[in-house]
Amino acid sequence: MTSTIAQGTHPVADPSGSLAGEYTVALGRLDLWLVRPPEERAAGLDCSELDEGERRRAASFIRPADGLLYAAAHVALRRLLGRYTGIAPQDVRFVREPCPGCGGAHGRPAVAAAPLHFSLSHSSGVALVGVAAVPLGVDVERLPRPEAVEVCTPALHPDEQAELAAAGDAQRGPLFGRIWTRKEAFLKGIGTGLSRSPAEDYLGVDTTRHPSGWTVVDVPCDDTHAAAVAVRGAAPLSVNVRRLAQEWLGAGGGTCADPTDQGAADPPPTTPDIPGERSPEPFTTALAC
Repeated sequence: MTSTIAQGTHPVADPSGSLAGEYTVALGRLDLWLVRPPEERAAGLDCSELDEGERRRAASFIRPADGLLYAAAHVALRRLLGRYTGIAPQDVRFVREPCPGCGGAHGRPAVAAAPLHFSLSHSSGVALVGVAAVPLGVDVERLPRPEAVEVCTPALHPDEQAELAAAGDAQRGPLFGRIWTRKEAFLKGIGTGLSRSPAEDYLGVDTTRHPSGWTVVDVPCDDTHAAAVAVRGAAPLSVNVRRLAQEWLGAGGGTCADPTDQGAADPPPTTPDIPGERSPEPFTTALAC
């Protein structure tokens, strides 16, 4: 099934970090965290908890903004997982689950010896982290330009292509964004990523035809991005969508500061190397890889 998460509410401010319930992993619960990087690294991004591979990857992006987003997303991920697991952020160790196709160690990313599942995605200034007790995948994408929709649509399921062809010019980009983020979230959730053809699974308008055994949810983001989460099993009973305060990405932010941006308005309704890296034209690049 597919639905849209309604506008969420911010949790109670917790300067001492004592509200353990805010970082609870339980069946039927889904936590989603929206992250935006600081405008400049020097403005408050503490990368000391990243490992050497993450720092090297952040420095490898051609556009500084992409490297900054990657670093901010991974700082946020480590600090959030540290809260959920009780592990120091710099000591969180990532592993790969077995591939569902071949059994090789290149399936979903996971935290070693931790009883939770997570997923990370980032695109053009926005990152999304999901945490749950069951396998999940998240995806966030900047809404594509018309030429990107034209190039990428032939890779989709035939019925999704037909729905896009029937949409008006103003609706086609947002509809493509919803279909694509649902699709990537689902493919990340099952552990294949885009090694499985985007044409194989239908994630279009008719929600009764979506893959069985999974719940796919459109996530409130903003008017420039689309986002979705796929969770194995029935729809979660509790879904929390929160913005991470930028101050939480700075020095000391992961140890005692309240992670939520209490002053920000709620977003309107609308992946060893962790998947989710995005270039300036996300959809075309994803299909080319």
